[in-house]
Amino acid sequence: MRNFKLKIVVIDNEPEMHKTYQEFLKDSNDYELVGGYTSIHEALHHYREKMPDIIISEVSLQGISGIDGIDRIRKRDKSVKIVMVSSKNDFDIIKKAFKTGANGYLTKPISEKRLIHALNSVKEDGAALSHDVAKKVISMFQRRTYETLSKRENQIAEYLGQGATYKTIADKLYVTPSTVNFHIQNIYLKLNVNSKSAALEKLRLLAAS
Repeated sequence: MRNFKLKIVVIDNEPEMHKTYQEFLKDSNDYELVGGYTSIHEALHHYREKMPDIIISEVSLQGISGIDGIDRIRKRDKSVKIVMVSSKNDFDIIKKAFKTGANGYLTKPISEKRLIHALNSVKEDGAALSHDVAKKVISMFQRRTYETLSKRENQIAEYLGQGATYKTIADKLYVTPSTVNFHIQNIYLKLNVNSKSAALEKLRLLAAS
């Protein structure tokens, strides 16, 4: 039975990275690098010719960014898998990438082992994350709890950290704004602060400790 290799296209500002990916994949029985481009525009120009199964795209590209390019690529091919690559693991960038339609997010530098693991994850599970990115995502979604605060105060502290107003918090917790204000004053007292900004900074330091 013939073993068909999945076709890989790389989009990266640095031509040297194309050589690196080629080196990583040259002995692979499962993947073949069929194209390397420095822009989304160039990759789309050659798309019909290459018809990749997986695209590895740098986030920061000249012209159209890698994340903005996801939507343009999807208009050409809804089934292609797209893995974003960046030197940053900023949560907002990661969130935007997946919201736009990315299947994976890897941080540089990338080794052969990490690349193959990511490609296998995308092929088998449909998604891939660097270990550091996974930790970032999990930590951002996990609710912080602070021993000095009550359960209700922890809930309110969480909403405060998200920028919610007293009224919004009251609506979400089905209480009155005056009740929210009462709990917030208790939070200030327990943290020994006098303002929302000081409270959030104190909570941030507690979470990092």
